[in-house]
This record gives sequence, C-alpha cells and structure tokens, in this order.
Amino acid sequence: MGKPMSEGGTMKRIAILLCFVILITCFSGCGQNNTALSPENPVTLTMWHVYGSQTKSPLNDVINEFNQTVGKEKGITINVESVTSSSAIDKALSASANGEPGADTMPDLFTAYPRVVELIGKDRLLSWNDYFSEKELSYFHKDFLSEGYFDESLLMLPVAKSAEAFYINKTLFDRFSTATGVTVDSLNTFDGVFEAARTYYDWSNGQNFMQINDYYNYAYVGMKANGSELIRNGRLRLDDDAFRTIWVPLAETAIYGGICLEEGYAAARWKTVEIIANTGSTADVLYQPNEVIYSDNTTEAIESIALPYPTFTDNTSGVIYRGGGLFAVKNSDERKNQAAYIFAKWLTEKEHNLDFVTNAGYLPVTTEAFDALFDDLSMIEKESYRSVYQAVNTMLEDYSFYALPLYDGASGVQLNFEKNVKAVLLSAHNQYGKRVANGEDPDKVLTELVEASLAELKALSTE
Repeated sequence: MGKPMSEGGTMKRIAILLCFVILITCFSGCGQNNTALSPENPVTLTMWHVYGSQTKSPLNDVINEFNQTVGKEKGITINVESVTSSSAIDKALSASANGEPGADTMPDLFTAYPRVVELIGKDRLLSWNDYFSEKELSYFHKDFLSEGYFDESLLMLPVAKSAEAFYINKTLFDRFSTATGVTVDSLNTFDGVFEAARTYYDWSNGQNFMQINDYYNYAYVGMKANGSELIRNGRLRLDDDAFRTIWVPLAETAIYGGICLEEGYAAARWKTVEIIANTGSTADVLYQPNEVIYSDNTTEAIESIALPYPTFTDNTSGVIYRGGGLFAVKNSDERKNQAAYIFAKWLTEKEHNLDFVTNAGYLPVTTEAFDALFDDLSMIEKESYRSVYQAVNTMLEDYSFYALPLYDGASGVQLNFEKNVKAVLLSAHNQYGKRVANGEDPDKVLTELVEASLAELKALSTE
C-alpha cells in the first residue's frame, strides 16, 4: 500500500483544482461575452440586394424598421451598401470571391439566385438550417424553401418570391380596342397576344405593342405546355417539335412587327409609349409609371392592369415562379452569424414579410402570410398592385407553377439564349422590312425568315 495522503497535500490539490475551475469558468464566461449580442457589443452587417434598384426600395424601408427596433435592442445594424440588379450582384460577388483587382469586399448578406453558389463556392456560405430550428423552417412554403437546399445545407433562404404576369397600359389599350375590336379577353392566350401585337403594329403605323422580358421563361413554360422539356442534361432541346410549335408564332410576330427586340427595361418603354404591354415578373409593378410622356413632351396619366400569364394551349396553364433569396457569408465572428439569423428570422415573420412583399409586387414566403394575403386582397391599397395579386390568385387556382431548373452553367445558357433570340429575330425583322419594301411577297418572305431564324438560333445554341 502507498503512503496515506497528508493533510497539507490534500489542501494543496484542492486549491489547484479550484484555480483550474475558476480559470475555465473565466475563459468560458469571456467566450460567451464575445459572442453575445448587445448594444454594448454591437455588430454591423453589410448587405447588397435587388429590391428597388430603379426606385424607392421597400426592403430598405423594413430594414430601417429592423435597425430602429430589434436591431437597436440587440446591437445589430444592417448597412445596405448596394441596391442593384441580380446580374450586377453576380458579377460583383464573383469578382470578390476570385480576388480580382479593385473588387469590392464581399458583403455579409446578399440576395441572389441559386446560380450564385457555383460562382463563389458553398464553403463560403452560412447554412441557415444550422440556425433555424426545424419548427421555424416548417413555417415556410415548402416549394419556396426547397430551392435553397444544396445537398443538406440550406444556403438560400426565401424572403420574397414572384410569378409572371401580363401587363397592359389599359388607358391606351382601350383606345386601340375601340378602334380595332381587340379585347382584353383575347390576351388570355399567346395566340391572342401575338395577333393583338400584329394588329397594333398596323394600327399604330409601326409601333411595337409589347416586350417579352424573358424568352427563356417563355420557352420553358411553352415546352411544358406541349408535353416536353426545354432543358435535358443541361442542354437546350431546340430540335424538339414542341420548340418549333412555340417558336413559329413568336417569330412570325416578331419578324412582322409588334414585339420590341431591343435591350432595356419594359417600364422605361412604357414611359415613352414605345410599348403598351409586356410579360414580366409580378415585381415589375414596382417600376411601372403612373403617366406617360409623348414625343411632343405632353404627358398623360394612365391606368395599368395585370392579367394572368398567357397560356399556350387550351388544356394546360403554367407560369414560372422565381425570385432569389437571402444568403449570408459564413463568418469567423459567431456574433455576425447569429445577427444574420436574427435579421432573417425577423424579415420572414408574417407582419414584416407582408409589409415588404406587398409594397414590391412579390409573394410572401411563409404559409401563414401567404394565406393571409390571398384571403383578403383588400389589404392591398394601390389598385395596380391589387390587380397583380388578383392575377396571381387566378393562377393559383388553375396554373401549374414551375421553378427554373438548376444545372451546371445554367446562368450562361439562359443569358446566351436571351441574347441569341433577340439578335436573330431583330435581324430577321430588319430583313423583312427591306425585302417587302423592295417588292417581294410578304407571306413568302415571312415564311422563309421564320425557318431561317430557327435554323440560325439552333446553330448559335450549339456553339
């Protein structure tokens, strides 16, 4: 047996143990203080977003409310550094991630589409499901939430979604309708829309009727309506018979006249009466003008309305729902990660989310807020906005809602498709005008150019 422990040795060991416990407690307490959020230990999160890049920002308004309430209480400030377009954010984030000379520092928070993940890498981003509980996530609309998952990580949190609609300047359309007999009801289908566009082109002595903001979305929904798919294995399927079915009426109208094929925003062309209609996001209502200005500098107040997205066939109705989400850059300072979660949770709560989205033409992201909005559209004060939500409500009853597919290089494929469609059709439209002016048969020229435009688009898409 060993020697019994002396009383002095016992006391010494107890003292050492107490010191060790105190030391651990101190380090633990200091660590908790470093990660605790409070006005005495504040954090600032920088943010880039897209909501209101051409006008007053509804998101900035609710951010200001957060900063003055919960943010002030917890020592969190959201500092919006940039309000711009999604494509501009994509480029800026890519430049930051790749360390390009002169690139801006990556923000703590940003809104973007899922495609941005391949640009900057999953490892840089916060997994929202490490902070939101399963119960908290269950409040979100299931389809909206599913878009943000990459493997098991929820990298994109939905904060606002949009659908597509068909907008018309009703003030000017009513005059056109009175003169020609073309009615609003005829705009329910793309066949009717294209016929109206050609009629308007003739009636107005060569003015365009409309703009299609997203040809990729037109093609994606159109292919679905005809029982096929635009994308398979990450490639465009332009040889499919269904694509030809939706291309021919589009090309006939664009080449004849009536569809604007230039770059730029539809809302700007509304303002100067270059067009009186367009397909686009429900969020486009944020940018629509309340008056137009004519070439002689006179102005006129207008009424605009939104209609459901036109259909392709009698028995199928579909529309894209879209909208990016909120991303957070993972930070070594855990306070910033916690602050990002607190802000994101606040923004997606019913009251704040409805306040934001209904002032921007978007859809709320939780089931509770979604139901509250469409159960009582009278909460929408502006008539033009209420028209948008009435159109969406109609589509909710009868339409299939599609999210665009994610695949490697999706962003580039989409951008190139948009560019190629416009270039091919604009070239064909210019050729048509010259050849008909030179005395060629209009019908024969149109048929020839429709076929040539399809062949050219196919060739460009395989380069």
